[in-house]
Amino acid sequence: MTDSTRTALVKVPAVTLGFWIIKILATTLGETAGDTISMTLNLGYLIGSTIFLALLIALVAWQIAATRYRPALYWATIIASTTAGTTMADFATRSLGIGYPGGSALLLTLVLVSLFTWYRALGSISVETVHEPRAELFYWITITISQTLGTALGDWLADTGGLGYIGAAAVFGLMLALLAAAYFATNISRITLFWAAFILTRPLGAAVGDFLDKPTDHGGLALSRPLASVALAVAIVLLVALLPKRAAESSAM
Repeated sequence: MTDSTRTALVKVPAVTLGFWIIKILATTLGETAGDTISMTLNLGYLIGSTIFLALLIALVAWQIAATRYRPALYWATIIASTTAGTTMADFATRSLGIGYPGGSALLLTLVLVSLFTWYRALGSISVETVHEPRAELFYWITITISQTLGTALGDWLADTGGLGYIGAAAVFGLMLALLAAAYFATNISRITLFWAAFILTRPLGAAVGDFLDKPTDHGGLALSRPLASVALAVAIVLLVALLPKRAAESSAM
């Protein structure tokens, strides 16, 4: 397969500033939408997880069946993964009673296992090689687990770390800034930096989402979860429509 053919088959977006802006908005939407289902509609974490996992599986199947990068489909799948991550993390840490430390340790282990298995199976965990079904499946499994991990980390720092939602968002924002500095100033593996940043955008979104919709006596703004979700969804749709739509460039495996 030639490099030009691989590039045409890659079905994930180029990692640009626009990518990270939409990713953070998507993770924030995942928090508010997940809370809308499980809390506002009072369906609970288990039913919420079931609904969003079913939607995620359907979208991942559609994404794998697609013949090229489709921005709307890709970002819909990302939103489904981050929303499922919200309800699954809440179910694990609250309903199952393993707590934030236990849930975060378990999920971090699962992320590392997923990445290791992906690397051993295909020889690379770079998003630039996501152009065949096995790589796509590993990609979406890793992403979904990382979204769940990020939710647990965000809630852990905000709820039990004593920082509150704004404090937690500031901490994760600083960590992302340090990763950006490492990207421009060091030779640290770009793949390592990507996955670290991908994980950290989730707790940042979780903290911001909680700040928007949690009660004022818990440090939030008490905004309507459905309305906040709609506003975030509209912003994402506009950015996806207006920003350049470029797939990642493929590299040899």
